[in-house]
Amino acid sequence: MPAVSRRAVVLAVCAALLAALFAVAAFAPLPFSLAAPGQTVNVLGKDEGEPVITITGTPTRKTTGQLRMTSIVATGPDATVKLNDVVDSWFATDRAVLPRDSVYPAGKSPKEVERRNLGDMRESQHDATAAALRYLNRTDENIDVRLRLGDIGGPSAGLFLALGIIDKLDGDGHGGDLTGGRTIAGTGTIAPDGTVGAVGGVGLKTQAARRDGATVFLVPKAECSDASGELPKGLRLVPVRKLDDAVSSLRALATGKGRVPSC
Repeated sequence: MPAVSRRAVVLAVCAALLAALFAVAAFAPLPFSLAAPGQTVNVLGKDEGEPVITITGTPTRKTTGQLRMTSIVATGPDATVKLNDVVDSWFATDRAVLPRDSVYPAGKSPKEVERRNLGDMRESQHDATAAALRYLNRTDENIDVRLRLGDIGGPSAGLFLALGIIDKLDGDGHGGDLTGGRTIAGTGTIAPDGTVGAVGGVGLKTQAARRDGATVFLVPKAECSDASGELPKGLRLVPVRKLDDAVSSLRALATGKGRVPSC
């Protein structure tokens, strides 16, 4: 057989093997989860028919505007994610590809993950209350704060729960709403001392925020670049490091006085 023919045969065999590999890869399950923008909840309103924030032991004020915490949703631990799903999601602005272990840690059952997320949420609620009352210098008062967010888990609503408590108790400090009547959205963990922490998934959360009418999005300072990457038109990013930053920025937006930082 002439040498050129042997090369042709080898190339044909290699091409066939590659085609087979791509075919297998296209249909084989991959260790990824697909994420998308999730629900948003106005912490000044209700979730599943119940108030998100209930405060007793002190007068509260009627609020307008909205403070919307944001979330993402991911495919379940048993969902089959294939190569074409990954490729499609890679180029989509409203989807993201995540390592499955980052969503569902190896060795943990879905029930264990759910329990952990709900535990994180309960701790976040406690920290949000502590941070808000500390900010208002009202930690020595007999104020009872009850927070409810249905079955939403994780700590990423902490910042907005703290802002909601402040708005219900103090507003902008001058009789007005902390929101200025706007729909404000965002994300961020909160520590009892008011430190705001990063959460992940901010690009998808900005999509959810704009979808649900927000014009301003509060983002942990460390995640400015992630949030800026696919920022929806009409949504303004405001970076925060501390609860004080968030309140100051919202007051400046509401009154038109003062500096509002940007990413």
